[in-house]
Amino acid sequence: MTQVAEADHARPLLAAAWMMGAVASFSAMALAGRITYSELSTFELMFYRSAIGLMVVSVLIMRSRRGWAHIRSRHPGLHIQRNIVHFAGQNMWFYAVAVIPFAQVVAFEFTNPIWVALLAPFALGERWTRRRILCVLLGFIGILIVARPGQVTLTLGHLAAAGSALGFALNTICTKRIMRHDTVLCVLFWMVFLQMLMGLALSLGDGVTWPSAAVWPWVGLVGVCGLSAHYCLTSALAAAPATVVAPMEFVRLPVMASIGMLAYGEPLEWAVFVGAGLIVAANLLNIMSAQRS
Repeated sequence: MTQVAEADHARPLLAAAWMMGAVASFSAMALAGRITYSELSTFELMFYRSAIGLMVVSVLIMRSRRGWAHIRSRHPGLHIQRNIVHFAGQNMWFYAVAVIPFAQVVAFEFTNPIWVALLAPFALGERWTRRRILCVLLGFIGILIVARPGQVTLTLGHLAAAGSALGFALNTICTKRIMRHDTVLCVLFWMVFLQMLMGLALSLGDGVTWPSAAVWPWVGLVGVCGLSAHYCLTSALAAAPATVVAPMEFVRLPVMASIGMLAYGEPLEWAVFVGAGLIVAANLLNIMSAQRS
């Protein structure tokens, strides 16, 4: 489909509605993740989240036309690679949202496409272009503005936020390779199944904590929102081109910053918004470059 045809069939209002659902899901997951950190490790949270996701995905598979045939894959190694990097990235993200301001986590998360642009020539055989190099440079300048090394003390939380973006980028690259062969339900099933096992295995050392009655609803919210966020984001991209959808993600920053300010008294820092704006601009430049090539 050509770019003109995509624009003709684009439904920006529908895409915006889906993106608001994605923003609400990501925001709720971050808030719930911080609350559960008082009782659960990130490994335990990933175990419970994946177990809830497995139940939901299993119902979807059983109700689908192909049934359990969806989970068959000729490339199990790709699923293992994908879920190792995604599990690592998601754990670092949950740790980051628990220990540093929400706005900073989101700003670092916006670098995901920048990492993809940097790594894709090596992992997917895509070629370097001058515009892609410019996008990467702009993105990393944005990171420096957000992090302000030398002015602000960098913590493990900041490193975890940056590491989670790298993990999500590697996950994106692995997913692109997997989707050449397998269905969405196949990818989702192996994601929740394998990550449930990883979370359980890494939690057994100290014993798996059973959440209190007060924390269980937040654990359930993490499990549901983890699936709904990606469903809404995928639906938005189906309703409109990436150049229309991508700028809508920037709404997450003021939303998350406001939640952090109202719930935890986190300050609104101009550097975070300026740096994130530069990162978003780099992402849009990269998308437009890809569509023209």
